[in-house]
Amino acid sequence: MSKGNRNFLADKDIQLILGTLLRVGVISSMSVVFLGGVIYLISNSSAVVDYNEFDPGKSGLSSIVAIFAGLKHLDGAAIIQFGTLLLIFTPILRVVFSVFSFLIEKDYLYVLIGLFVLAVILFSLSNKLAG
Repeated sequence: MSKGNRNFLADKDIQLILGTLLRVGVISSMSVVFLGGVIYLISNSSAVVDYNEFDPGKSGLSSIVAIFAGLKHLDGAAIIQFGTLLLIFTPILRVVFSVFSFLIEKDYLYVLIGLFVLAVILFSLSNKLAG
């Protein structure tokens, strides 16, 4: 087997792993959100909802620590938020995996580009843009 053919298979394998990573991330996120929705509907079936006023701080799930604390108590809203976090972190994990695969291939230009993309994503997730 020639070296060029071996690299082609390695690139194909990396693409297969990246595709599988995205697929598993989205399916697991969807499953967690569905499970959280079922738990939320069962535990809050008799709650009366007031749609006249919106209070975003009412849920208390605005931090990752609060979400994990809610997971310990099997809080349906916390499980839904955790599924959303899984969905957000799936493409981030893909970028991290891509950076490592470019490092293995010794393609340093794409390592820099991947790190730049990762920095932009992490900066946008921080509170710096929210003001």
